[in-house]
Amino acid sequence: MTKTSTCIYHSLVMSWYIFLNYYISQSGGERQKSKLFQNGGQWKYLTLLNLLLQAVFYGVTCLDDVLKRVTRKKDVKFITAFRDLLFTTLAFPISTFVFLSFWALYLYDRELVYPKILDGIFPGWLNHAMHTSIWPLSLVELFLRPHHYLSKMKGLTLLAVSSLAYIGRVLWIYSETGTWVYPVFAKLSPVGLAVFFSLSYILTASIYLLGEKLNHLKWGHSDADSGTQVPQEENPTHKSYQAQKGAKVPPG
Repeated sequence: MTKTSTCIYHSLVMSWYIFLNYYISQSGGERQKSKLFQNGGQWKYLTLLNLLLQAVFYGVTCLDDVLKRVTRKKDVKFITAFRDLLFTTLAFPISTFVFLSFWALYLYDRELVYPKILDGIFPGWLNHAMHTSIWPLSLVELFLRPHHYLSKMKGLTLLAVSSLAYIGRVLWIYSETGTWVYPVFAKLSPVGLAVFFSLSYILTASIYLLGEKLNHLKWGHSDADSGTQVPQEENPTHKSYQAQKGAKVPPG
């Protein structure tokens, strides 16, 4: 059964992301927002899509917590599986990618990703809420409880489909409006764009594999059939290996 402290933590984080989504929709004047969100609306930005994703994920997580406490079961099959799918293939990789890519480009030349004019629309704390705190919150969730990862093929395929869907939207917006979602894209040639998108997926896939590795190191062996985490000291394969390793070979 889920701990009360874990339930409270998840409800607080969910409330935080709901607040951010609402605050952003109300930030700045109507004229400023209409100019910023024209040609695709606010959902053309990966940062804002990620905030919505995090709100949905923590909403599912809270539902999972509540159902476990009500039913007193360790797992609520569909909800728990959906929670883990959201976190492993989307919530953790995308939040980490947004954090790394945003600050790398911002430190190189902020005009490529977050023009100074946005300081008049979004206060400084909101910039960090959108681009900084998302990563430590994902790390806390990773180490707070075990998450079942799909096979690498399935997980990376789902991640690729999500990446292609967003890239397709970016290209569609440009084809319809002649305007790029982010200024950095306007600086790149078609080949440069292909390289940029390819490297972005490689980075995101690496983050996915890193999350899987950290989950394994923290929680032990993942049982792909049951979707449960088996600590290494309770893993029969691990025990057998240790027994063989420690066994003495009789003299011939």
